[in-house]
Amino acid sequence: MAGAAHCSLRTKRLLLDPKFEGYKLSLEPLACYQLGLDAAVAEVKLRDDQYTLDHMRAFGMYNYLHLDSWSQDNVYYVDQFGRVMNLSVTLDTALQKPREVFRLPTDLTACDNRLCASIHFSSSTWVTLSDGTGRLYLIKSGKRGNSASEKWEIVFNEELGSPFIIAHSVSFVKSDRHSVAVLLLRVEKDELDTKGSGFHITLEWVTIAAISKEGDHRYEILKRRFLQGKSVPHYAAIEPSGDGLMIVSYKPFKFMQDEDDKLEENDDAKATNEMKVVDPLYYWQQTEDDVTVTVHIPQDITKDDIKVRFSPDNICVTLKDQPPLVEGKLYSSVDHESCTWIIRENKSLEISLIKKNEGPRWPELIVGDTRGEFIMDSSQCSEITESLMHLTSEVMNPNPEKENPPCNAQELEECDAFLEDSASLCRFDGDTLKVTHVINLGSNQYLFSVVVDPREMPCFCLRHDVDALLWQPHSDQPENMWEHIATFNALGYVQASKQDKKFMACAPDYSYAALCECLRRVFIYRQPTPLSTVLYNRKEGRQVGQVAKQLVATLEANDPILGFQATSERLFVLTTKTLFLIKVNSGN
Repeated sequence: MAGAAHCSLRTKRLLLDPKFEGYKLSLEPLACYQLGLDAAVAEVKLRDDQYTLDHMRAFGMYNYLHLDSWSQDNVYYVDQFGRVMNLSVTLDTALQKPREVFRLPTDLTACDNRLCASIHFSSSTWVTLSDGTGRLYLIKSGKRGNSASEKWEIVFNEELGSPFIIAHSVSFVKSDRHSVAVLLLRVEKDELDTKGSGFHITLEWVTIAAISKEGDHRYEILKRRFLQGKSVPHYAAIEPSGDGLMIVSYKPFKFMQDEDDKLEENDDAKATNEMKVVDPLYYWQQTEDDVTVTVHIPQDITKDDIKVRFSPDNICVTLKDQPPLVEGKLYSSVDHESCTWIIRENKSLEISLIKKNEGPRWPELIVGDTRGEFIMDSSQCSEITESLMHLTSEVMNPNPEKENPPCNAQELEECDAFLEDSASLCRFDGDTLKVTHVINLGSNQYLFSVVVDPREMPCFCLRHDVDALLWQPHSDQPENMWEHIATFNALGYVQASKQDKKFMACAPDYSYAALCECLRRVFIYRQPTPLSTVLYNRKEGRQVGQVAKQLVATLEANDPILGFQATSERLFVLTTKTLFLIKVNSGN
């Protein structure tokens, strides 16, 4: 990632509520409608050879319900007969049965190592579809959500190797040519990985473009690029222009390059490693009064060959007629008339500098010089350890009433622990295949992604302390590439306490967030809204202007939840044989 710009996420303070008091459990009934499916959802269970956590994250926790963000309240799923089924909602009380809009040409049950079929809506009229056997379809759908104009027509289909799922796709026009870029995800066996899980993750970035030759208009693959990593990405999306790619992952991804690039990369790595093994040019120690510098010199150097010049703020060490070995401005002033140097028996030059101001420690010897190494003696180590003792303890908070109690694990709750080390957000350039921007997310745990504006990249939601912050990537705005657009108060803390959670989502208008467990239960967190009645805080005696509510819905189904999507008005929940609609907000 050399040369990449290291960035940070900038929160908007006006979107944070430090006085948020929590969610009030509401017992108000939620209108819940259910539709029995003609055929079961085409669920593909993990095989015995798909045993890693990455397999579970990529395929075991797959969301089988697909929301068409270009046409709100329009959802799709694939059933066991290979039919793409659609439910378009206009009136909750007059729901129609899901209708077939497309049928996969292949028999899904004929492939033993297939994955789940996956769909992504590239634009309002283009769809990418995978049957889970390794074949990719590009489909022109017409205007979706309208049975009269919606007609799915295959314009491209090709076998692309081992089975995959579609992670993301975009449709764009460049140089008057229509193109569709698709991101495919695979978990593949890695024979060279003997210490890890034995698998690696491959992201294939495929660009399909319109080709016109002698009156023949068709679509062909223009580019195929591969990235490889060691963990399933939390988030992976192509920029709307098709020029770049953003990935949030626990372990980094990199492009698989051709042989010439690999040789160049290996040479760079060797050069870097050679630089790493070079010994420090000098070693230095210090007390409150003085600084001692030790420089190793060649065996043939004599006392007459050495020149050491001292000044109140500078030092210069020269051997024979060579360029200065050590030269620069000292961190602090010295008594240059009292400074001395001698040659030790082990052929090392020892320089003694007398500090002008006794006491303060120097963080560096020469300003900006990193060629030296500071050596701390045991007494200094003990002194520093003693000064930090109040920050920790080997026992469980022995005196919690003390003014400055030590910080230890006793003060943390179970939901404060993260399963992984910090993740990172990387932006890759499609031309150079290099990382251009990097953000270390630290403890900002990834929660979920949502499409707020289908013309933009999907938003991602991160935990910041107890809150959940929603970030909108803007690939065309270098100065504001990630914008904080909404905050879900305390959601970061609340979701961590739900150990059985499977999916999370939020409304595109930010009015609520929701999560579901593996079976039956759905939790809805409405954001603070003004009250129609007067409410007082009994403890503080002040009037409360707005309140946030938690609602709980229990589905009348024993089948596991396979899909979960949210719109501004309602939640869609898919089980093996039933599609549920939960009315959360009333339409305007």
